Amino acid sequence: MSPQKKATVVSTSVAVLLVLVKLVIGIASGSVAVLASAIDSLLDTAVSMFNFFAIKKSEEEPDEHYHYGKGKIQAIAAVIEGTVITTSGLFIMYEGLKKLVNGKETTLLTPSIFAMLFSIVATFFLVRYLLKIAEETGNVVIKADALHYQTDLWSNGAVLISLVLVSFTGINAIDALFGLGIGAYIIYSAYEIIVEGVEILLDKALDKALIDQIDKIIVSHPEVNSYHWLKTRTDGSTNFVEFHMVLRPNMLLLEAHRIADEIEEKIMKLDPQKRWVITPHFDPYDDSDMNEAMLHGKPLVELPKRVEE
Repeated sequence: MSPQKKATVVSTSVAVLLVLVKLVIGIASGSVAVLASAIDSLLDTAVSMFNFFAIKKSEEEPDEHYHYGKGKIQAIAAVIEGTVITTSGLFIMYEGLKKLVNGKETTLLTPSIFAMLFSIVATFFLVRYLLKIAEETGNVVIKADALHYQTDLWSNGAVLISLVLVSFTGINAIDALFGLGIGAYIIYSAYEIIVEGVEILLDKALDKALIDQIDKIIVSHPEVNSYHWLKTRTDGSTNFVEFHMVLRPNMLLLEAHRIADEIEEKIMKLDPQKRWVITPHFDPYDDSDMNEAMLHGKPLVELPKRVEE
């Protein structure tokens, strides 16, 4: 089992445990904040299970139907996860408003406090584990999962504070207000996950710093006269790069491939955690203007206008 798959199994198991603990306490105590945290953990379970199958699919080798593999399913998973997080945040805010209106009392404060302390400790170690796997693999799904549980860590801390304040003051509205704040924070945290997933689906270019390094590698090769039309994208686990490089017109094809291999090897070392698909094109002269014309559907040569007799 790959580290990514193992990470989703671990996060799913922890989420199930937290759901059971917080759901029982939340329903019994009537705490909106604890119930909100339980609902969030329930969604975590569903998302982590979905992530497992998303990663499983993304790791499949390219085939006759999917020549570039299925890596973008990770981005789809990230968008779905962000949407689920947003939905849970809206539900939590709804419950908080309902409690403010109805003025329902919060009970079983001591068991609730211990349940949240347990949740914070378990989530803390899970976040550290997921961040480690995300850093090692560069997997966008695991990164999104880690970010999700980081928001849980903060929201669990807020729930704990609210329970302590209610215990000391007896003001039940505090629980509802904290529930509203947690819901708003969860929605805010989902934005980054959704944006990253959408950017991958839209084939956004690699980070500018990485592109600058690729540029430096190409122009620094002594046998490359110039280059143009550098295009990059990523599917989350694989980086795609293509460019046209201008070589000597009389150069042997064997020599051109040697140069390409040397450049590709250096580019791949920029991020060894990712797979790379690099497609160089050999030009005997700079035809960037011609490429741009073709790209925008313009004629390469303007025909003379017909003279009417």
